Amino acid sequence: MKGSVIFSLLALAAGIHAQSSRPGRGGKGCSSSGAGGAIRPGQDETANNPPVANSPTRPPPLDDTGDDEEEEEEESSPSSSPSPSPPVLDESEDRPSTNGTGKGSGGGSGGGSSGGGSSGGGGSGGGGSGGGGSGGGSSGGGGSGGGIEPEGRPNTNGTGKGSGGSSGGGGSLSTTLPASAGTVQESAAIEVSGEFDGGMQTFERSPSVCTDGESGQDAAMFILADGATLSNVIIGQGQAEGVQCSGICTLNNVWFETVCEDAMTFRQQGGISYINGGGAFGARDKIVQFNGRGTVHITNFYADGYGKLARSCGNCKANGGPREFIIEGVQAVNGGGLCGVNSNFGDKCTIINSCQGEGNACTIWEGTEGGGEPTQLSAEPDGTSCIAESFQPTC
Repeated sequence: MKGSVIFSLLALAAGIHAQSSRPGRGGKGCSSSGAGGAIRPGQDETANNPPVANSPTRPPPLDDTGDDEEEEEEESSPSSSPSPSPPVLDESEDRPSTNGTGKGSGGGSGGGSSGGGSSGGGGSGGGGSGGGGSGGGSSGGGGSGGGIEPEGRPNTNGTGKGSGGSSGGGGSLSTTLPASAGTVQESAAIEVSGEFDGGMQTFERSPSVCTDGESGQDAAMFILADGATLSNVIIGQGQAEGVQCSGICTLNNVWFETVCEDAMTFRQQGGISYINGGGAFGARDKIVQFNGRGTVHITNFYADGYGKLARSCGNCKANGGPREFIIEGVQAVNGGGLCGVNSNFGDKCTIINSCQGEGNACTIWEGTEGGGEPTQLSAEPDGTSCIAESFQPTC
C-alpha cells in the first residue's frame, strides 16, 4: 500500500513537469531564446526589438503616378541636393528709399529752377517717396526725398545721403523768370570765393554800367574765383558783364532779366565748368562767352531772344584751344545757333536732347589768334566740330 502511494506521487510529479516544459504555456520556460521569450513559428524576428534613437525612419512608399516628383525633390537629402541659398540683395542697383526723409540722389549744391543734382535733382518727388524729381532747386539740392545708401542698398528709414554728383544741377527746365525774393543793389561787382547762395533775390548794379560799347570785367555783377559756386540769383539789367568766372566755376539756377553784353564769361585754363538750370532773356549778342580752355557743360538752360547761346572766342589775343561745349536739355527760341566753335583750334560742341526754335544748331568758324575777324565755315553740324544728338529744329 505504501509503495503504490509513492509510485502514484512520482507519476503525478513527472506529469506536472512535462506539462510545464511545453512552449506557449504561462509558466517560465527554459528555452535558450532569452528574456524575450520563445519565438513562435512565423513571428517577425524584429517585432520585439526596442526603438533605437536616431534610427532612420523609412518613408512611406511613393504613389508612382508622376504627380509626386516635386515632393520627392523637396525631400531629397542635403548631401545629394543642397537647399537653395537665401535670396541676396543685388547691391549694384540703386533702389529708392521707401520712407524718404534722406537727401535725394542728385545732391550737389542745388541749381535748376526746380531741382538739384546734375542727374536728377534731390527734391520731394520720384522713387517711392523720394529721390530725384521736382523739388529742391531754389534751396539747393536735398529735400525730403529718399536716399540711396553708399553701397547701393535702398534706405528704408529715409536717413541716407544722396548719391548724386558734386556739381549740382537743374532737375528740370523752366521757361519763366522766377519771382524775386527782393532786390540787392551794389555799386561794384560782388567777388565770390567758395559758395554763394542768393536765395532768389535780384542783384542789380547801381548806378547802371550797361552801355552800348565794350566793357570789362569790372562791369560784372559777380566775379567768381577758381572753384567758386553761385546759386539761386536773378541778375538785373544794370550790369554789363553778368558773371565772370576766373577759373572753373559752377552756376546753379542763375537767371538774367536782360543781358547787356555777355551773360557769362569763362576764363579757366582747363577742367569743366557747369551751368545748371537758369535762363536768360533779351541778349543782343552772346549769352555764354568762352575765352579760356577746357569744357563748359550747359544743362537745362532756357534762352529767349539772343544772338548766340554759346561761343568760343573767335579773335581773342593769344587765341587758341581746344574748347568744348556740351549743351544738354537746352531750349532756345528767337535767336541764333546754340553754339559757335573754331574748328582750326580743335573746338567741339556736342548738342544732346535740345531744341532751337529757328532750327539753328551750330556754326563752325575759322578763328584768328588776335586781330581780324573769324571766318564762318558752316552753319550746320559736321559730325566732328559740331555733333547734334536728338536735336529738334523747333521748340
